[in-house]
Amino acid sequence: MLNYTVKKHHNNKTIIMSLKTLVTKSVQYNNWVVNKYIDWLSTKSDEQLNQETISSFPTILKTLHHIWQTQEYWWSHINENNDFDFAKISNTNTKDEVFSAIKNNSQKLVDYVESLSEEDLAKNVKIESQWFQCDFSKYEYIQHAVIHGTYHRGQIVTMGRNIGITDAPMTDYNYWNIYKDQQ
Repeated sequence: MLNYTVKKHHNNKTIIMSLKTLVTKSVQYNNWVVNKYIDWLSTKSDEQLNQETISSFPTILKTLHHIWQTQEYWWSHINENNDFDFAKISNTNTKDEVFSAIKNNSQKLVDYVESLSEEDLAKNVKIESQWFQCDFSKYEYIQHAVIHGTYHRGQIVTMGRNIGITDAPMTDYNYWNIYKDQQ
């Protein structure tokens, strides 16, 4: 097995940064951002969340639904249950349902990653779907899910600006890393 440990020097101390720490921080950050976005978007009207604008998905709510749907897809492979139910998820469309579902999925991912060992994170999971075949480690799928969500959340901010929503919250990783213990 590869050694994923990184030595990090901070205030004349050597801190050992492991794969487990890096992935755990990533999913904790993702969960924090999801909650910030839901808190922010819950103050918006259904009309605003469903107003069409040019992007990968036509509305903010549909983009958020896609983030959740994709997190659920990857979750089904990461936890090796392969229980992704596209039809059920596709029928979950109301603001409250999507908000609750994405928050639950993000917390579920945090709880799961926190329970894993380094070896568990490095374990390969083979996926054979109608779209692709691959055999990567759990941590790579987890990182993909987090990065994918980040990409589309950026789109949500831009979509919001295009329809007059200009009060998006600060969600930079460094901001979270500095202030997470103070909130």
